[in-house]
Amino acid sequence: MAKDYYQLLGINKNATKDEIKKAFHKLAHKYHPDKAGGDEAKFKEVNEAYQVLSDEKKRQQYDTHGSAWNASGPEQHGYAGQGFGGAGFDPSDLGDIFNDFFGGGFSGGGGNRVERGRDISIDIEITFHESVFGAQRKVLLGKTSTCDNCHGSGAKPGTKMKKCGTCNGQGRVNQVRKSFLGSFQTVTTCATCQGAGEVPEEKCKQCSGSGVIKKQEEIEINVPAGINNGEMLRMSGRGEAVSHGVAGDLYIKVHVKPHATFHREGYNLVMNLDVKLSDALLGAMYTIVALDGKNLEVKIPEGIKFGDTLRLKEKGIANPGRGKTGDILIHVNIKTPTKLSGKAKKLIEDLKNEGV
Repeated sequence: MAKDYYQLLGINKNATKDEIKKAFHKLAHKYHPDKAGGDEAKFKEVNEAYQVLSDEKKRQQYDTHGSAWNASGPEQHGYAGQGFGGAGFDPSDLGDIFNDFFGGGFSGGGGNRVERGRDISIDIEITFHESVFGAQRKVLLGKTSTCDNCHGSGAKPGTKMKKCGTCNGQGRVNQVRKSFLGSFQTVTTCATCQGAGEVPEEKCKQCSGSGVIKKQEEIEINVPAGINNGEMLRMSGRGEAVSHGVAGDLYIKVHVKPHATFHREGYNLVMNLDVKLSDALLGAMYTIVALDGKNLEVKIPEGIKFGDTLRLKEKGIANPGRGKTGDILIHVNIKTPTKLSGKAKKLIEDLKNEGV
């Protein structure tokens, strides 16, 4: 009876080619015999299922014949005498898998791989005022950084570099690994020179020749004007440094403190303004304090209603992308008195009699 290839790969019968390939990669990594806890029999079954389902013609035959599918004939699966090079199999699939196990390209493929340092993520808090106008922050990070003494070369200042004897200046070494599939040649980064191809004649005493050192580093962060709460800044190369490689990046998540008066809607500043009932009826002039500390005059027109919005043009947040500035939007809240004097009550009664 034929094996259920779909069940072996953990996919449904409508799976796409990409889904089949991803399922195969996952299971091949899991069952590879060279890996701790691997299973050679399972690995062969997964490969068999992949070779059939990744080939459109074989998959159609398999779907059509079902249990009548001939699983015993090696030609049926396109791998008799061909190892993993049968029809429907992409050699780059093995390259992806063996890259994880052997640390290099498959069958000598690929060049030097430059090691990259770890990224660092931090959080900072700024005021609402700083979010609008921009700010600078200095943070002290304990991390692996480039050695100040040798500037990352690993050599004692004043000494020269020489060709690495391990890799003969190539920065990589060839290795032959054996598995049940046969012998595979892999290319890995030279451990002696870390891929640089050269080593110092005399090592830097501060970093012992590694070119990097653990230290406290002060980093200045420029927070751009107009940044929003929760936005992320990226500083390339300011993360963890590595020997003869590329430093990671520093990611800064910005948190903005709420303001007592304003909140932000796009590039507009929005606020509420309490207006006395008499001013709402008769009109008046109010003064508000802008974010930059300047006093701004606001005209309250006669007969303004609760919830009306007043606009102060181009007094909001600068928008460099559009070359313009947002506005200040003022939502009017009419204050209704809770206590009235006798005189005030009489005046209100007179207004009531007038139909107001």
